[in-house]
Amino acid sequence: MPFRDLSQIQDLNLRFLERLDNSLPRSEPRGLYEPIAYILEVGGKRVRPLLALIAARMFGDDPDLPQGMPVALAVEVFHNFTLLHDDVMDQSPLRRGRPTVHERWDVNTAILSGDLMLIRAYELLNTLPDRRRLPELLTTFNRVATGVCEGQQYDVDFERRADVSIEEYLRMIELKTAILLGGALELGALAAGGSREDADHLYAFGRLTGLAFQLHDDLLDAFGETATTGKLTGNDIIRNKKTFLYIKAVEGLQDTEREELIHWFSHTPADPGPKVARVTELMRLQDVPRLVAELRDELQEEAYAHLDAVAGDPQWKRVLRAVAEDLLQRTY
Repeated sequence: MPFRDLSQIQDLNLRFLERLDNSLPRSEPRGLYEPIAYILEVGGKRVRPLLALIAARMFGDDPDLPQGMPVALAVEVFHNFTLLHDDVMDQSPLRRGRPTVHERWDVNTAILSGDLMLIRAYELLNTLPDRRRLPELLTTFNRVATGVCEGQQYDVDFERRADVSIEEYLRMIELKTAILLGGALELGALAAGGSREDADHLYAFGRLTGLAFQLHDDLLDAFGETATTGKLTGNDIIRNKKTFLYIKAVEGLQDTEREELIHWFSHTPADPGPKVARVTELMRLQDVPRLVAELRDELQEEAYAHLDAVAGDPQWKRVLRAVAEDLLQRTY
């Protein structure tokens, strides 16, 4: 991501990518390790490791990032582990514009390679030089990782339910997406010696930004272009996911149109094109894209209040704010 050409961000990204490349597994059996290199090398936004590095710099980690880098690497490997398994569960054909691991190899390979990535994440975290902080970091990492798994299960459960509420959906995306953003900041701050109070504010900032981020992602999934997003447009609709967009549309539609929308989400036709087209039309009738954007912006303003309360380096606080702004203006 360009992040407005901030030199600090470019430097952090370069340092991280160099370390990630050096940490990529290149061992035997190739059928186990090649899929790991495949998903890590194709990249993505690299938001989570970037947040960990910014938080570490905010609390005095030196430019070589001895404290922040192990956290950043662990967070990125863990995140990609969740994507690898999520793609299997969602039967997603594309990830970042390329075939998903289970499509290029097979489901068994995706599961096993993902398992090894989780182990690798803990190995990377264990390389933290300041061993005094390791117990607290492991406790935080475990809390966040558990929440991500809980969020994924809620996501699966909601596909089979017709009565998902707005509150339930927001809790699900908080667990599945937002807490890892918050956790990356919390871990980076703690690794570099930040106070518990500041780490908590950064976690809250990341959690709220993550909620806003996911709402924006939901918009892109339904109304973005595959060539831009790298994902199949309308995949959430095809998979009958009860996103904020769907729930808001159901709440607002009346009688026949409401029943029609519910019917579309009760099955998966062989040709999903007409389903995606009609569902997005019904969502637009209720002005759902605007309502989602409004909630996204409200959450982000609350997030900035937590960032303002952090006692870290003002320069890196400004960088963090710029990153959040770019995330919520992206088109991919």
